[in-house]
Amino acid sequence: MLGELIGEEQGEVTGRRVLSTDGGHPIIEASFQASGTLLGTGVQDMGTYESVMRADGTLFGEGQGVIMTESGDTLTWHGSGVGHLGEGGAVSWRGAIFYDSPNGKHDRLTGIAALFEFETDAAGKASAKLYEWK
Repeated sequence: MLGELIGEEQGEVTGRRVLSTDGGHPIIEASFQASGTLLGTGVQDMGTYESVMRADGTLFGEGQGVIMTESGDTLTWHGSGVGHLGEGGAVSWRGAIFYDSPNGKHDRLTGIAALFEFETDAAGKASAKLYEWK
């Protein structure tokens, strides 16, 4: 069941590159940076994900990233999701993300799966909402 909203971010895509076009299924890498809140704490997030276009026109993507909290703590994340192309290159993503905290300060996040809504528009602006999956 979809739980409470645990975070929101706003940012932008900072780079894109084509990794492969073998077999007619392009694989594209995209990086982003964003700022927002996670469990009420200010954060800076940066990540990179790879997406492959599937035969039905949807995208499957996997990514990873690093979050820095306003108090200087670091979290890492790994996620995967499905994307749908929109007008002008916009993409709407839905998926799951999993956190790790090397110092153990963020046990609530490391013990959950978070569901995300990640939107990028044609100009590269990005926004995300994160929900705890209960």
